[in-house]
Amino acid sequence: MNTSVILKRRPTGKPVPEDFDVIQGEIPVPEANEALVENLFISLDAGFRNWMDEDAGDDVLPAMALGQPVMGLTVSKVIQSNNPDLPVGQILMGRLAWQAYSIAGQDDFLVPLKADDNVPLSYHLGILGDTGMSAYFGLKDIAQPRQGDTVVISAAAGAVGYVAGQVARIMGATNIVGFTSSDEKASKLINEIGYDAVINHVSDDIDEKLTEYCPDGIDVYFDNVGGPLLEHVLNHINEGARIPFCGAVADYTSKNPGPSNLFKLVTNSARIQGFMTHHNVDRYDEARDQLIAWVASGELTCCEQLYEGVSSCGAAFSGLFAGQNFGKSVVKV
Repeated sequence: MNTSVILKRRPTGKPVPEDFDVIQGEIPVPEANEALVENLFISLDAGFRNWMDEDAGDDVLPAMALGQPVMGLTVSKVIQSNNPDLPVGQILMGRLAWQAYSIAGQDDFLVPLKADDNVPLSYHLGILGDTGMSAYFGLKDIAQPRQGDTVVISAAAGAVGYVAGQVARIMGATNIVGFTSSDEKASKLINEIGYDAVINHVSDDIDEKLTEYCPDGIDVYFDNVGGPLLEHVLNHINEGARIPFCGAVADYTSKNPGPSNLFKLVTNSARIQGFMTHHNVDRYDEARDQLIAWVASGELTCCEQLYEGVSSCGAAFSGLFAGQNFGKSVVKV
């Protein structure tokens, strides 16, 4: 039997476990040009909340349908195939679903993975996957941190943020400051990941803390959140500041308007640029090879929070929005 987690109802604001349901069904049979895959690991990514709303479909993904398995990134193994490009035994990263078994077709963003016994397969959903590569591409292509730069990162304890702080340091930034949601996470970011300072984003003295921890202003803001935090940061940016806009967790669950001080980008000749990793598929090997090298050298630390079983997906995903994760959240199927 095939275990699946379906979207039971549309989340209102932050998702909760009751928005999802676990069902059992027959293992599907692949048709022409399709393959049956066994999902080995499932990635939990806050950004997928965006497509849980009705009429949320766009050029990236369709809106998720009620009563259907929730879409998500997976590491999977081909176990039956009617597609010569998807041979049996091939390990893939794909945009499939919260299921034990899925059908992989031509339009499921399938990326073959290199076999490497020194790298756990789950890393391809985290530090070597979309989240790790988001940190890499956002910093290398947009932020381009330099010696002496101050880099501020929102959701610093999240799957992208904890990697971005380390990569910014490797690339030369001198002062790394993060936003997070608890003193416990702040302590880990400073003592285990190497951040210089961390600000609790629920405090009422954010501007004072930014002045204290960024006395020379902000050169790079790696934004995973959007919302009110972006407004605070814009009041402290330097001339020529670069802002890779990676995600907008605050906006996935809120209809609040954006920052009221966007003119700061004009007066400081600053740049904010959105990006998505799948536009750089031809550079995945470049990014993975560099990230693996940094892990091997000890410059880059991996933080992974593993959950067991497909049925845990709904609760674990909801936990992302409740601030329960540190690093990358992955379900071992």
